[in-house]
Amino acid sequence: MKFFNREKEIKEILSIIEFEPNFIYFLYGPINSGKTALINEVINNRLDNDKYVVFYINLRRYFISKYDDFIALLFKEYSEDKKPLELIKGLIKDSPLIFGIPIPKNTLEILLSKNEEVNVFDYITNLLLDIKKEGKQPIIILDELQKIGDLKINGFLIYELFNYFISLTKHKHLCHVFCLSSDSLFIEKVYNEAMLNGRAKYLLVDDFDKETALKFMDFLSKRILNKTLSKEEKELIYSYVGGKPKDIVYVIKNMKTDKLKEILDYLLNDAKQKLDMLLEVLDYSTPKVIVGDKEVEVKKDDIINALRLFKEKYMINKKEIPTPVYMYLVKKNILFLNPVEGTLKPQSFLIWNVIKRIL
Repeated sequence: MKFFNREKEIKEILSIIEFEPNFIYFLYGPINSGKTALINEVINNRLDNDKYVVFYINLRRYFISKYDDFIALLFKEYSEDKKPLELIKGLIKDSPLIFGIPIPKNTLEILLSKNEEVNVFDYITNLLLDIKKEGKQPIIILDELQKIGDLKINGFLIYELFNYFISLTKHKHLCHVFCLSSDSLFIEKVYNEAMLNGRAKYLLVDDFDKETALKFMDFLSKRILNKTLSKEEKELIYSYVGGKPKDIVYVIKNMKTDKLKEILDYLLNDAKQKLDMLLEVLDYSTPKVIVGDKEVEVKKDDIINALRLFKEKYMINKKEIPTPVYMYLVKKNILFLNPVEGTLKPQSFLIWNVIKRIL
């Protein structure tokens, strides 16, 4: 299906790519707001194949418990008897996109051996330099970077990685680096990280505003249902799911076989049951969150009081909710934290509707 909207964000990313690398860029937003779809649209349909080489590393689907797990996901091993640059030239004939960083067979094992002085980051840097000499601009994209946030190897791996990215962007101006994450607690931690001050920038990919959401419904209904929705139908959909792209797609697709109100009530009831269960569990256990170096208990009454703040407002200042409480609600995907603006809101209109009904 043809990509819809996001022209503002696309222009911003293309503008970044056109200049020499100078910052690490973090693309963040609520769950299912379209971050990965946006970056894929840029890579597959908006880049000049002759100018760029894009290494896309997707961490979202894999369990990463140790350093070797991460390295295995970072690279893609090839059995061809070719040098790395020759491998890349063969892979980018039709598209600048490469999944993982190509490496000849057995080379990774050598790089990871304790007796080998040249580490994996040196290998990547030399490969990027070779690409640059060929007149192409390398780009690295890591999707769901927070998956390695707590992984340790001589200290936290994430800090080693940030230092390396700073070297690639701010110091060597060698490679663009984009990191995607829907974990807003991770982004908050990154945003407040002193080592990234002046070295990182943040791009919000949010749910659609109302005007765009209604246009998206028109866009989908013509292609999926072969008809135009009435103003009342679109307003009803928006009142339930707001501008969440994934939810709007779900509703329009199911309108081929089911009645609109039944679809919307199903979504609302599903979200309600999940929040009900979360609150019921709190009657039998007291969750804990790590704030700084301390483990802090979060009480059910404090959670309910925090949720009540959203009965009349969709967005509030994060200072209105105690830090341990909003951390718990963000971790449970009930709230979305925007650390750049210092605000909190429900992860979706559906959740907001449920909060208003339950409380």
